[in-house]
Amino acid sequence: MITRNTILSRTHYGTGIYSFYMRQYFPDRIVMHLVGRECGNCPNPFDEGKESLHVWHEKIYPERFLSPEISRHHDLSGHISDGDCFDFAALITGKTGQALLEQIDADLGLHILNPVSFYSKPHAPAVVNKTAAPAETKETTLITECPKFSFFKAPIRNIMPYKDITLRDAYAYITGPYAAKQTEMLRSLSTKEEARAFKANNFAYATFSGTFSKRANSALKKASNLMCLDFDHVPEPATLAETLKEDECLETALLFRSPSGDGIKWIIQIDYEGHTHEWLFGAISNYILSSYGVEVDKSGKDIARACFLPHDPAAYINPNFIL
Repeated sequence: MITRNTILSRTHYGTGIYSFYMRQYFPDRIVMHLVGRECGNCPNPFDEGKESLHVWHEKIYPERFLSPEISRHHDLSGHISDGDCFDFAALITGKTGQALLEQIDADLGLHILNPVSFYSKPHAPAVVNKTAAPAETKETTLITECPKFSFFKAPIRNIMPYKDITLRDAYAYITGPYAAKQTEMLRSLSTKEEARAFKANNFAYATFSGTFSKRANSALKKASNLMCLDFDHVPEPATLAETLKEDECLETALLFRSPSGDGIKWIIQIDYEGHTHEWLFGAISNYILSSYGVEVDKSGKDIARACFLPHDPAAYINPNFIL
């Protein structure tokens, strides 16, 4: 049985419910900007897409310091009554009660009824002290293999890889001095056009999802079981980064600030389990949107997706990948 509280805990107080169903009507629009508890005025499916649906989340019991929260809406056009995220979902799906909760679970890919793990913990061959006691053996276990992916020199029009590298190599590049000047100069540019051209011509990049003979989906040599998720124009990148690292369903491999400084690059470990990269990307994107109310850049659906490597001395790497 699914409860409302469980869904609220998986959908950032229900804002993810609004966001998901709005996107079914407006797939090419950014439907929500979450700042604090405010989602602002969103495109309204019941008002021809006009931004007349005000969405926010609030405490259910305002008098309590630690109160559960829920998202609510007010239709400025008056087409639908005020209500909460479940009322909105009921209007869209035509369902109520437990059937509604199960429909939300299925639509948003929350996997409450059928739990699923998107990743497998690192389990590469290990070096073990065979003479040690069992407790000591666990502590001395080391990962001896790391997934590899292709590294490309600038500019972006160069589609031939320079070499294959590991997460440790990428971490050393990002935290080292190699892209410091480029990153500083990029962030000083005043227009998006200048920044886009400078980034394309001056930043090395990687295809985290695997090794390639050239940068093309059809030229994959070996998958790395890594996926790069890109979050652009985030109001508080540091806060989002800490939130993502604590996610219980997705395993962080590497996380760093984007070249522009206002976004996050999140490299996670995945297990395809017979699914395509594009399918899994869609499932994970829906999960993130439902859980945190933030959208993943759709370019990540391509397995050969290029990720620019900036300078970020505060980048994070999962200790399991440091040899």
